[in-house]
Amino acid sequence: MLELLNNKNNVIALIGASNDKNKYGNKILLDLISKKHKVVPINPKEEIIAGLKTYKNVSEMSEKPSIINFVVPPSVGLKITKDLVEGGYDNYWYQPGAESQEISNYLKSQNKNYIDDKCIMVVARLQNNY
Repeated sequence: MLELLNNKNNVIALIGASNDKNKYGNKILLDLISKKHKVVPINPKEEIIAGLKTYKNVSEMSEKPSIINFVVPPSVGLKITKDLVEGGYDNYWYQPGAESQEISNYLKSQNKNYIDDKCIMVVARLQNNY
Protein backbone atom coordinates (compact mmCIF):
# COMPACT_ATOMS: atom_id res chain seq x y z
CA MET A 1 0.00 0.00 0.00
CA LEU A 2 2.97 2.32 0.47
CA GLU A 3 3.26 2.53 -3.33
CA LEU A 4 -0.17 4.21 -3.42
CA LEU A 5 1.32 7.12 -1.50
CA ASN A 6 4.01 7.57 -4.18
CA ASN A 7 1.43 8.40 -6.85
CA LYS A 8 0.38 12.01 -6.28
CA ASN A 9 -2.71 11.45 -8.47
CA ASN A 10 -4.14 9.09 -5.89
CA VAL A 11 -6.76 10.62 -3.62
CA ILE A 12 -6.38 10.38 0.16
CA ALA A 13 -9.52 10.74 2.27
CA LEU A 14 -8.60 12.14 5.69
CA ILE A 15 -11.17 11.10 8.29
CA GLY A 16 -10.90 13.46 11.22
CA ALA A 17 -9.63 16.46 9.26
CA SER A 18 -9.91 19.60 11.37
CA ASN A 19 -9.69 23.39 11.26
CA ASP A 20 -8.10 23.30 14.74
CA LYS A 21 -4.40 23.97 14.14
CA ASN A 22 -3.54 22.10 17.36
CA LYS A 23 -5.05 18.83 16.13
CA TYR A 24 -3.32 16.24 13.99
CA GLY A 25 -6.32 16.27 11.66
CA ASN A 26 -5.16 19.74 10.64
CA LYS A 27 -1.41 19.13 10.73
CA ILE A 28 -1.67 16.01 8.54
CA LEU A 29 -3.99 17.72 6.05
CA LEU A 30 -1.69 20.71 5.61
CA ASP A 31 1.40 18.52 5.49
CA LEU A 32 0.03 16.29 2.72
CA ILE A 33 -1.23 19.29 0.75
CA SER A 34 2.22 20.90 1.00
CA LYS A 35 3.66 17.70 -0.50
CA LYS A 36 1.23 18.02 -3.44
CA HIS A 37 -0.97 15.07 -2.46
CA LYS A 38 -4.68 15.14 -3.36
CA VAL A 39 -6.37 15.15 0.04
CA VAL A 40 -10.08 15.29 0.75
CA PRO A 41 -11.07 16.30 4.29
CA ILE A 42 -13.77 14.21 5.97
CA ASN A 43 -15.54 15.72 8.99
CA PRO A 44 -19.32 15.74 9.60
CA LYS A 45 -19.12 19.03 11.54
CA GLU A 46 -17.24 21.17 8.99
CA GLU A 47 -18.03 22.48 5.50
CA ILE A 48 -14.60 23.89 4.59
CA ILE A 49 -11.20 22.95 6.01
CA ALA A 50 -8.01 24.63 4.77
CA GLY A 51 -10.02 26.06 1.88
CA LEU A 52 -11.15 22.59 0.74
CA LYS A 53 -14.72 21.33 0.46
CA THR A 54 -15.24 18.93 3.33
CA TYR A 55 -17.43 15.84 3.16
CA LYS A 56 -19.44 14.33 6.00
CA ASN A 57 -18.28 10.84 5.01
CA VAL A 58 -16.23 9.04 2.38
CA SER A 59 -19.28 7.79 0.47
CA GLU A 60 -20.20 11.41 -0.43
CA MET A 61 -16.95 11.88 -2.36
CA SER A 62 -17.22 12.06 -6.15
CA GLU A 63 -13.99 10.06 -6.58
CA LYS A 64 -13.18 6.83 -4.72
CA PRO A 65 -10.10 7.40 -2.54
CA SER A 66 -7.00 5.27 -2.99
CA ILE A 67 -6.16 5.58 0.72
CA ILE A 68 -8.47 6.28 3.64
CA ASN A 69 -6.43 7.81 6.46
CA PHE A 70 -7.84 7.90 9.99
CA VAL A 71 -7.03 10.44 12.68
CA VAL A 72 -9.99 9.74 14.97
CA PRO A 73 -10.23 7.70 18.19
CA PRO A 74 -10.30 3.92 17.62
CA SER A 75 -13.87 3.62 18.91
CA VAL A 76 -15.05 6.03 16.20
CA GLY A 77 -12.72 4.54 13.60
CA LEU A 78 -13.99 0.99 14.12
CA LYS A 79 -17.58 1.89 13.24
CA ILE A 80 -16.50 3.94 10.22
CA THR A 81 -14.14 1.17 9.11
CA LYS A 82 -16.93 -1.43 9.20
CA ASP A 83 -19.20 0.84 7.14
CA LEU A 84 -16.42 1.43 4.60
CA VAL A 85 -15.56 -2.27 4.30
CA GLU A 86 -19.24 -2.96 3.61
CA GLY A 87 -19.08 -0.18 0.99
CA GLY A 88 -16.25 -1.94 -0.85
CA TYR A 89 -13.26 0.21 0.14
CA ASP A 90 -9.89 -1.54 0.36
CA ASN A 91 -6.98 0.59 1.66
CA TYR A 92 -6.87 1.89 5.23
CA TRP A 93 -4.22 3.83 7.13
CA TYR A 94 -4.47 4.53 10.87
CA GLN A 95 -2.39 7.27 12.41
CA PRO A 96 -0.71 6.55 15.76
CA GLY A 97 -3.49 6.76 18.33
CA ALA A 98 -6.22 5.94 15.79
CA GLU A 99 -5.28 2.26 15.54
CA SER A 100 -6.48 -0.62 17.70
CA GLN A 101 -6.01 -4.37 17.76
CA GLU A 102 -9.76 -4.75 17.21
CA ILE A 103 -9.62 -2.69 13.99
CA SER A 104 -6.54 -4.55 12.74
CA ASN A 105 -8.10 -7.95 13.47
CA TYR A 106 -11.29 -6.93 11.70
CA LEU A 107 -9.44 -5.70 8.59
CA LYS A 108 -7.29 -8.84 8.54
CA SER A 109 -10.45 -11.00 8.69
CA GLN A 110 -11.86 -9.03 5.73
CA ASN A 111 -8.63 -9.33 3.66
CA LYS A 112 -8.21 -5.54 3.47
CA ASN A 113 -4.96 -3.62 3.10
CA TYR A 114 -4.05 -1.54 6.11
CA ILE A 115 -1.21 0.26 7.85
CA ASP A 116 -1.48 0.77 11.59
CA ASP A 117 2.07 1.41 12.69
CA LYS A 118 3.31 4.40 10.66
CA CYS A 119 2.54 8.11 10.46
CA ILE A 120 1.58 9.10 6.92
CA MET A 121 3.46 12.42 7.26
CA VAL A 122 6.73 10.64 8.13
CA VAL A 123 6.34 8.03 5.39
CA ALA A 124 5.51 10.70 2.79
CA ARG A 125 8.58 12.67 3.85
CA LEU A 126 10.86 9.62 3.65
CA GLN A 127 9.48 8.39 0.32
CA ASN A 128 9.73 11.76 -1.36
CA ASN A 129 12.86 13.08 0.36
CA TYR A 130 11.22 16.18 1.83
